[in-house]
Amino acid sequence: MHTVALHCAAPTLKVHISMTTFVVAIDFGTAYSGYCFCVRSNPSVIKNPHWGRSKGFDTLKTPTCILFDEYGEFLKFGYDALMAYKTMGQNKKRFFNHFKMQLYNKSISRNMMISDSGGRSMEAMKVFSESLRYLKDHALNMISNHTNGRTFSASNVTWVLTVPAIWNPAAKQFMREAAIQGGLVTETDSSKLIIALEPEAASVWCKQLPSDGFISEGLDNNILEQNTETQYIVVDCGGGTVDITVHEVLDKGLLKELHRASGNDMGGGSVDAKFKNLLRDTFGHVLWDEYEKANPSEVQKMMFEFTTFKCCNEKEEVFIACHYNLTELLKEKQDIFRFFRGVQGVSWSDGVINISYSKLETLFRESVDKIVQDIRAILLKPEIDIDYILLVGGYASCSILQDEVKRQFGRQCRILCPVDAQLAVAKGAVLFGVNPKIVASRVSALTYGTDIAPPFDPKKHKVQKRRVNKTNDYVYCDDVFRRFVQKGQSVVCDQTVEFTFTPVDSNQTNMSFQFYGTEEPDAMYVDEPGMKNIGQFIVNMPDIRNGRNRDVKLEVSFGLTEIQATATDKTSNERESVRLDFMTQ
Repeated sequence: MHTVALHCAAPTLKVHISMTTFVVAIDFGTAYSGYCFCVRSNPSVIKNPHWGRSKGFDTLKTPTCILFDEYGEFLKFGYDALMAYKTMGQNKKRFFNHFKMQLYNKSISRNMMISDSGGRSMEAMKVFSESLRYLKDHALNMISNHTNGRTFSASNVTWVLTVPAIWNPAAKQFMREAAIQGGLVTETDSSKLIIALEPEAASVWCKQLPSDGFISEGLDNNILEQNTETQYIVVDCGGGTVDITVHEVLDKGLLKELHRASGNDMGGGSVDAKFKNLLRDTFGHVLWDEYEKANPSEVQKMMFEFTTFKCCNEKEEVFIACHYNLTELLKEKQDIFRFFRGVQGVSWSDGVINISYSKLETLFRESVDKIVQDIRAILLKPEIDIDYILLVGGYASCSILQDEVKRQFGRQCRILCPVDAQLAVAKGAVLFGVNPKIVASRVSALTYGTDIAPPFDPKKHKVQKRRVNKTNDYVYCDDVFRRFVQKGQSVVCDQTVEFTFTPVDSNQTNMSFQFYGTEEPDAMYVDEPGMKNIGQFIVNMPDIRNGRNRDVKLEVSFGLTEIQATATDKTSNERESVRLDFMTQ
């Protein structure tokens, strides 16, 4: 049934923060994942686990990979999955890694499938939800270890799950539903799950760091100033995506987003991929593919060593140990030195692959150039006056990236990188979970609204959309788009906008609401190209005694990172709600 808009009430604020004992922030990354946590009453003490010590590693995150058996039952995650992968029979393993990028810039559905290392498909929702379930269980066990063995359940925790800001709304919603299926929260207590945007979380962390929390440039004022109207760019350089947002400091230290999130898919993983392709080209595709398939843990160690070296501040050649099985495989084919003939910048010496610094720089070039390009695009906007650029994320630790950003923009603004760049997102997400209101406003990525049936106006409405109600006493226009918020508009966190609607027909016993999102800032009709239906519900209106003179109040709440709509029939107090759905079924 159609609706008629009468008026739009002034926005109101409704902020609901779930009070729990702990806050756990999961940084679910493309290459590596981890978490940090705190006791809610003591957010100044944030803890995190170290991973892989029993496997010869010692890292702040664990590889984002998961292993299932041949029946699709979960076995292991992270380093454990990586090590177990090579010991199982070829037909008895379902290994997934780097699967987070499957949600980037794609049409997302609940039943979408992704492929394992052997090309076999599995429901993406299962892969993501089981990964989150593992991290949830690991976090609860660690909390128990830090509280003298006390047992806590997921309901004792506010869970913060970080996602790239440049992801589309469907991808963010997919992660929320995966978290519910993974047991972090239930549908009834979903307020205990907060979806945090990665660059926002990093911004929250950096804004409270002292001067020694940033990598020193030999300057006395190596700190992010908190003066009102200070503006800064946050460049979250992860393994998969590079996420860029712009913040301004408001009164009381609150943050305002000035520019909708931007970025690209040229994160640190793109450099790793070029390194692996370099090895593949050096040793031959067939040989390398054979080696990688038989020795995934050795390949992972080589990649880990490369990651360590690529973050080194010394401008000198890189040495990567050639592990036993690769060395033996190379010897079987030919003299090892022959593989390196004609390969510029790469050489062999006593079981070690040497990569010159100039060659290393070429591996970074495409990624670094794209990051610089995206930063420059923001700096050129006349309405923005940037004081700082913050480089965060694991990839931000790479000196080649830091040096180029400083070279390009160091004269315009200060360049800062926190000492613990790879944990900036997770630690900031913990603080965000304690106080979600710290980000006071955001810029809407899309235009959102609903369909209405206003009185037909031949001066502005299409004649083919002219309609008459059942009793011939109301002429209206069909499919008109009533905008809630415009793309690019600043929206106050947890702002609720109220609208009042009346029925088209006097005997109408329910009112249907259809919700839409579009890239177009000034859309007029809901059937225009690019308009996507993102939710719907029907509210009952059983009392028809007042005919068309009945009101339904619609409240649209722009939450922390999501949108919820609630409609109430003012006559009967019948009520319906929906969290807007951005996924295809």
